[in-house]
Amino acid sequence: MKDRAAQLFKDIQVHICRGLEQVDGVATFRSDEWNRTDSKGGHGGGGITRILSNGAVFEKAGVNFSNVHGTMPAEFAAKLGAAKAELPFSATGVSLVIHPYSPMVPTTHANWRFLELGDKRWFGGGSDLTPYYLQEDDARHFHAVLKGMCDTHSPEYYSRFKKWCDEYFFLPHRAETRGVGGIFFDYIGRDDGADLEKVFSFVQDLGFGFTEQYLPIVEKRKALPFTEEQKKFQLLRRGRYVEFNLLYDRGTHFGLQTGGRIESILMSLPPVVNWDYCPQVTPGSAEEQLLSVLHEPREWV
Repeated sequence: MKDRAAQLFKDIQVHICRGLEQVDGVATFRSDEWNRTDSKGGHGGGGITRILSNGAVFEKAGVNFSNVHGTMPAEFAAKLGAAKAELPFSATGVSLVIHPYSPMVPTTHANWRFLELGDKRWFGGGSDLTPYYLQEDDARHFHAVLKGMCDTHSPEYYSRFKKWCDEYFFLPHRAETRGVGGIFFDYIGRDDGADLEKVFSFVQDLGFGFTEQYLPIVEKRKALPFTEEQKKFQLLRRGRYVEFNLLYDRGTHFGLQTGGRIESILMSLPPVVNWDYCPQVTPGSAEEQLLSVLHEPREWV
C-alpha cells in the first residue's frame, strides 16, 4: 500500500500541474527534487517540489510530492495516537496551495497522504476553497463536485468530512474559518477498521478530480477586473492564511517535527501579504459579506 500510494500521489502531482499550466497559459512549473536525512543520520526519503511563479493567472502555485521515512520522536508519536516512544514511520503524500494574482480568483489548498507509524496505517486529506470576494456559485460548484465524489464511496462521507473541514480550518484567535470549506479527514483506517483498499480508491478519485473542482472557477473569474482596494483586501486576507498555516496546520507541524525540507514545507505561504493594524470593512460591502460567511459557515449543497 505504501508504494502504491506513493506512485498515486506522484501521478496526481503531474496531473494537477498540467491542468494549472494550461489554465495559466504563460508560466510553467519548476521541478526540484530533494532528499531528506533522518534524525538518526540515515537516508530518510525525499520528494519533488514543483513551483509555478509570476504567471498570467497564478502569482504562486506549489504542488509538492513527498515520500519520507525514518524514526519519529516520542513526543510527536504520542500526538498522533501512538505510544509515547520513538517509532518507525513512513509518510507519502501530495499537497498543494494555489495563490492567484487576482483577488477575484480564490486561493485553494488540497492534500492527500498515507502514513505508517509503528503498526498503524491510515489515510488523510481534503481540499478547501478560500475566496477573497464571495461568489456563491463558486462555493456551490466546489462543494457539489466534492459531494459527488464522496457519495460515490459513502453516503455519509460528505456531511461528515464537510463538518470536519469547517472545524479544522478555523482560526480560534480570529473566531473565523479560513474560507468556505470543502472536506477534511484524517486517521481513516488507523483505528476504525476501514478497508484501506476502498479508502485508496476514494483518495484516488479526490486527487484526480481536484481539477474539476477548481479549474472551472479559475476560468470563469480570471479575466474579471479588480481595483487597487480589492487587491489590498486580498493581501490582508492572505495574512489569515499565513496565520493558520504556521499556527495550526498539521502538515506544517508534521514536516517541522520530522526534519522535513523547509522550502517545501513553507511553499504554502503567499509571496506578498499584509497585516494592517485594526482593519475595518464598510457595512454592507462585499468584504463584509465574505466575513459574515467566515463567522457562520454555510451548507452549500
